Amino acid sequence: MLTLGIVNTYDKIKVLDAHYRAIARAAPMCKAYGFSLALFDFPFKIEKDELVDYVVEKTTIGESGSYLKELNEKGHFFVGDLPKKGFPSHFGKLVATTSKPDPSFKITTFEMADEILNRNSFLFLVGLGRKGLPRDLIKRAPLHLDITNEGISCETCTAIGAIPSHLMGIVYAKQASQNAFNRRE
Repeated sequence: MLTLGIVNTYDKIKVLDAHYRAIARAAPMCKAYGFSLALFDFPFKIEKDELVDYVVEKTTIGESGSYLKELNEKGHFFVGDLPKKGFPSHFGKLVATTSKPDPSFKITTFEMADEILNRNSFLFLVGLGRKGLPRDLIKRAPLHLDITNEGISCETCTAIGAIPSHLMGIVYAKQASQNAFNRRE
């Protein structure tokens, strides 16, 4: 399972436009590239189904929230508090997305694509807010991914689009190359 995890670093009490807009923007990307969507520390004090209805009511993004609705109906939408210790194992290995990866934990996009092709599960954490992903989360992650491979910092919604599309673009290219090679044999 591949999961895009958005960590709220904005206000933890007050609901902002940025909260539901990020959700609405992430859902189509997750649907398009086969990712689940997980939200951590968002200020919504309602049940998950009510949150889906709330986002659908508030946005025209992502076919007016229909992709979020579909993710939820298929069990690919998760909402919860930020775990104090470890993330649930069903999410797979934790990956901190950062423009400043620790060299000893860094994984390239090509290496990550190989891991995805080997059917490994990953939770890609993205920080929503001016501060990005909190340092303590980056330190907890065994893998650090710079989606640009160039140390370029991306705005949250840019990263939300780039992570699944870039990784899966590499995965699809590797699959096509392998299939073409197999046909020649």
